[in-house]
Amino acid sequence: MLPDFSESTFEDGGETKPVYRTGSGPAVVIIHEIPGITPDVAEFGRRVAAAGFTAVLPSLFGTPGREPTPGYVAGQLAQACISREFSTFALKRTSPATVWLRALARSVHDECGGPGVGVVGMCLTGGFALAMMADESVLAPVLSQPSLPFGITGRHRADLGVSDADLAKAQQRVLDEGLCVLGLKFTHDKLSPPDRFAALRDALGDGFVGVEIDSSPGNAHGLKKVAHSVLTEELVDEPGHPTREALDKVLDLFRTRLVPD
Repeated sequence: MLPDFSESTFEDGGETKPVYRTGSGPAVVIIHEIPGITPDVAEFGRRVAAAGFTAVLPSLFGTPGREPTPGYVAGQLAQACISREFSTFALKRTSPATVWLRALARSVHDECGGPGVGVVGMCLTGGFALAMMADESVLAPVLSQPSLPFGITGRHRADLGVSDADLAKAQQRVLDEGLCVLGLKFTHDKLSPPDRFAALRDALGDGFVGVEIDSSPGNAHGLKKVAHSVLTEELVDEPGHPTREALDKVLDLFRTRLVPD
């Protein structure tokens, strides 16, 4: 499945899930998108490892290494929507899955050392990186195309998918520690609406850096209007391409926050 990753399990609060790792150095927890740890998500993990970090990929759902066929994606999305671990429609609510993920972040910080850990959330899990700032180990949060709660109303589209308490903690850490929250999305991605980035700017001020890649019709790089996955499926690893520039910003954030002086 993922032969170049080591496989283990991690247990917290009665929940045990598989975890895949590669690389060495300070830890970066990569929380996969729908439908799971696809080959593109695994490749992103390898890029993080090649930059000098331990890439830690928990498997929350799906089959690690499996290609994302339409039927597979639809099946995993349906399961996520009925799972109690993911707050797909609720407003101002942190998904319960983040409790286990915070414990994982603390554990890999203890194991890998460094000043803290990075976290990347994607799509369904994009906002998890913001919620995980409630744990002091998280120093470099990245929200890639955050999609929860699903944008069925204006209030849903502007909601950040975290509780008021978790948002307050993130705001305080931005003020007290100068943390930077990095967000990535395509401009015409309906799953990650512009209202959400606007709400992040309102909540975090200069502590939020939003990277919005032009996916309008006729855009200069030929990106599809339905482009969604910045760091995985849509990534074009060529100098000057906006997705490559977004990847470089992510890796630069990790170097700045996680590599000791």
